[in-house]
Amino acid sequence: MPAPGRPLPSARRLSYAVGHFLNDLCASMWFTYLLVFYHSVLGFQSFYAGVLLLVGQVADAICTPVIGYESDQAPGCGTYGKRKTWHLVGTLSVLLSFAFIFNECLGCSSATPQWASLTYFVPFIIIFQFGWAATQISHLSLIPELVSCEHAKVELTAYRYAFTVIANITVYALAYLLFHVQAGEDDDPLSDSLGPADIPIFRNLALIVLGIGALFSLLFHLGTNEGRRDQRGEGEEPEEEEEGEKEKEEDGEQKPLLRRPKNPSVLLQWKCWLRQQSFYQVALLYMSTRLIVNLSQTYISMYLLNTLGLHKKFIATIPLVMYLSGFLSSFIMKPLSKLIGKCLTYFVGLLLILSFACWLLLDEDMGERVYGAAVLLGAGSATILVMSLAMTADLIADQTQSGAFVYGAMSFTDKLANGVAVMIIQALHPCSTVQCCPACVWFYHYVMVVVTGGVAVVATVALCSILIWPIKIRTRSLPVGCEQEAVINGTLHHHPTAE
Repeated sequence: MPAPGRPLPSARRLSYAVGHFLNDLCASMWFTYLLVFYHSVLGFQSFYAGVLLLVGQVADAICTPVIGYESDQAPGCGTYGKRKTWHLVGTLSVLLSFAFIFNECLGCSSATPQWASLTYFVPFIIIFQFGWAATQISHLSLIPELVSCEHAKVELTAYRYAFTVIANITVYALAYLLFHVQAGEDDDPLSDSLGPADIPIFRNLALIVLGIGALFSLLFHLGTNEGRRDQRGEGEEPEEEEEGEKEKEEDGEQKPLLRRPKNPSVLLQWKCWLRQQSFYQVALLYMSTRLIVNLSQTYISMYLLNTLGLHKKFIATIPLVMYLSGFLSSFIMKPLSKLIGKCLTYFVGLLLILSFACWLLLDEDMGERVYGAAVLLGAGSATILVMSLAMTADLIADQTQSGAFVYGAMSFTDKLANGVAVMIIQALHPCSTVQCCPACVWFYHYVMVVVTGGVAVVATVALCSILIWPIKIRTRSLPVGCEQEAVINGTLHHHPTAE
């Protein structure tokens, strides 16, 4: 176990970073290909395809805060650790359910009503989303427990996101290869449009994803030890060491975004967070960030196929370019955040997103120039996502005993908002058949502009609120009825907080 206040060894950082790899692989397929698969491949009406995505997002939104709360309270399985126990439960749930989502309905035929097929897929989607939420929350909750200084959290989050990008690159590269294998097996040239003949491609892609993800999850469980903070105290003085580290870090650097007490005297419980203004500021920022990243990922394939009329191989190559640019940008986030601070780094990402939206709005028939726009979207998405996660970790700071609830609540807002947004967009779809009408060309064009540029404006408002009213955790004047634990001479005393 490394000494407190010192950075984690490279092997520990890498083993932690790969712990979300299975989730990232599945999320890449879920957001990029779910609507395409059910609408264009299986032939579901656009509304039914949206219902399936909504069910998944609502299930995730409900499971996330509940799992966050339980993850904070439950002791875990023996000495394995509560975070890693939930991570294992989530991993097994994902492995058992995901392959059924990207496959045709077993036992169904062309005469089977679409509502019956929809009912078949719903249980698998719910199990998958439960597992995904359990893995995500437990993995995020380990960040403030493994490291304590502000920039170490940014670095660990950047490592985590780098593997998120690698996961997306892996999915899109595999999809591209599978499309070409299919083209080599066909006598006729590869069709531009998707259809039932592409079911094996998505099924095989899902199975390959599960195999790779299971291997990386095993590496995480073997290489990550939970409870760094719990194992202090054998003649060590972590507070003094960490304070010295912070003094060194703040020399010549921007002050941390969040001003937390160096020696916190209280441990906030879950309901205390609901009375904190900073909790809602960060939640709005995180929700806006996820809306930009997830909705652009969800509708980029529809935009490429229906608006630009590109070959179906572009639904693999364009997302691949996006995440390659995101991968490269992840390496400069730590030095950039040290130089100009987290807020300005996030704002740089927003400028890239807004540039992408303006390009799409003005260039109505960009064709293969979409590669350049994809670079802007990928770099901007990576930047704002890493910075929003770093701000959330900073919000938790030393309050790790309720950290999973905070991550769960943040995820609740993002999952619910994503599900509702997709359902609204699908309900506004100009045609209900599989073959799109000419109105779809403009529909997906403006969808991409609004979900990037429009939501980026909301994210800018959230960022300005943080700049105007700096985030500060208030522990001295918590409302009556918000219980806390005061730490006095190393002993915990439960008492209600006075006004």
